[in-house]
Formats: sequence, structure tokens, C-alpha cells
Amino acid sequence: MNIVAISGSNVGSKTRTAMDYTLKIANEKYPNAEITLLDLAEYEMVFSDGRNYMEYDGDTKYVTETIMAADAIIIGTPTFQASIPATLKNIFDLLPVSAFRDKVVSILVTAGTAKHYLMVEQQLKPILSYMKAHIVPTYVFIEEKDFNRKEIINDDVLFRMERLVEDTMQLVEAYSEIRQAKDAEYLF
Repeated sequence: MNIVAISGSNVGSKTRTAMDYTLKIANEKYPNAEITLLDLAEYEMVFSDGRNYMEYDGDTKYVTETIMAADAIIIGTPTFQASIPATLKNIFDLLPVSAFRDKVVSILVTAGTAKHYLMVEQQLKPILSYMKAHIVPTYVFIEEKDFNRKEIINDDVLFRMERLVEDTMQLVEAYSEIRQAKDAEYLF
């Protein structure tokens, strides 16, 4: 199973901290899964200009091809101005419309206040649906108060992260079985 985690900002530390916790859980519970972290702060991404993602080179090509090869994607994003960061939006713009077809996508969000939870419902989920993702229904929302010195101090958040990882992996397995059964219906 190929899991790609995206830390969707090129500034700040809270989303990366949350992604590190999430990946630690995933690695412990699913040691056979191939898990790749794409921290967008570590890559030199170009802005989308409408080309096919395979026509880019460098970091842009690596990031987009890594995402396209995934079975599941865990998107970690901060909330900036009640929206997703431009770096994450650029990733969506670089990919084809059906980039997430047959992929399970789960979401982890960091925000300064609880009032920003609607960003996921009104912006991120519609984008992912449009791109044909199988979205894990529940997501992890982490507020400023849940962090202290680059550590997550809320046990409930850690529990929800564990559940998010489990739900993601179970959905990947379920959709894989469904696709195999559907493919078996064809006699060639």
C-alpha cells in the first residue's frame, strides 16, 4: 500500500508537527505500508501553467508523480485567511481533474480558532470531490490551543489522528476489494 502524506504549506510548523505525529502512528500500526511525506516547504514548486503534470521537471515533477502513484493521500493543511494555502491549491492545479480517482484521501487541518472548521466543508472537500477522491468522512481539526512548543498536548487529538489513520487504511482495503471484484466480472 502506497500512502502519500502532504504537509500543505511552505511556512509554519504546526501542520508539519501534526503530520509527523500522524505518520508515526501510521508507521507503527502499518509497518508494511510504503509511506512518503511531501512537506511542500522542502520543495521548489513552480506554479501551474496548464501543462500535463508529466511535462514538468524537478521537484514539481517528483511531487506530482508521487501523488499520482499513491493509493491513499493524507492531506495536512493549515488554515490561512479562512482558506487553504496557495501552495496546496497549486498542487491541485498541477494535477489532472481525475487525479484522485480510486484514491482514498483523508484530511488533517490546523487552525488558530474553531471557527475555521468550515473551510474543510466549504472548500477542501468540494475540490477533492471534484477531483474524484474517496474522502474519509471524518477529519482531524487541531486548534492553536492543542499545541505547546511543537508538541500536541491534547490526548483527544492524538486519538482522532489514530482513528484517521485506521479509517484511511480500512477504506483503501475496502475500495481495493471492490475494484478487484468488479474487475473479476470481466472475462478477459
